Amino acid sequence: MSTAAITAAAVGPTSARLQILALSVGYQAPLLDDLALTVASGEVIGILGPSGSGKSSLLKTLAGVMPPLSGRILIDGQDVTETPVHARGVGIVFQEPLLFTHLDVVDNIAYGLRRHGVSRTTARQRSAELLAWVGLAGLENRSVHQLSGGQAQRVALARALAPEPAVMLLDEPFSALDTDLRSRLVNEVAAMLRERGCATVYVTHDPDEAHAMADSTIVLQPLEAAPEPTPKTSP
Repeated sequence: MSTAAITAAAVGPTSARLQILALSVGYQAPLLDDLALTVASGEVIGILGPSGSGKSSLLKTLAGVMPPLSGRILIDGQDVTETPVHARGVGIVFQEPLLFTHLDVVDNIAYGLRRHGVSRTTARQRSAELLAWVGLAGLENRSVHQLSGGQAQRVALARALAPEPAVMLLDEPFSALDTDLRSRLVNEVAAMLRERGCATVYVTHDPDEAHAMADSTIVLQPLEAAPEPTPKTSP
């Protein structure tokens, strides 16, 4: 039985970037069971649900950090269920920016490109272009310690986008920001992701935020605990 109330429209396989097929997520016992979902290029799917419903575990499974109990994950038609994190074409942005403090802004963004074998000069050039795209041109050589919360989150987004991932996973990336900045970034980031053609899965606890950013939403509910067995009585 699925634990998700899915309002996302079905997408044809030719436009699918991310496909989740009969996915069971959890540790020894499933938090989510038999989940099916298709996300198209440029589409943003919002994930809502209470604590313990499996939101973060789902993202970890899609990223490759946590293996599924069963089911398959396809990206651009390729089965990546057992593909390592660095090889499956997924970008991740967390609640905290998690920038590398020993690197300046442009080298933070260039990090993923360098790991993919791009030369330092080319990686820095592409990173400067991405920095301008997220509205932070001129901050290339700034220390990450000098960034505001909103600036740091934009740098984290640019770093995740630099290797041109097919899929973007967002785990409550704006929850630590003030209300005005959060509202602005929600709209701006959603537009950026659609422009880049990412298939995006976005976890949030805020229904209004999900409505503002996502094309459609999924509401996860915790699996019901199995009933305790009734003890046998002696005849």
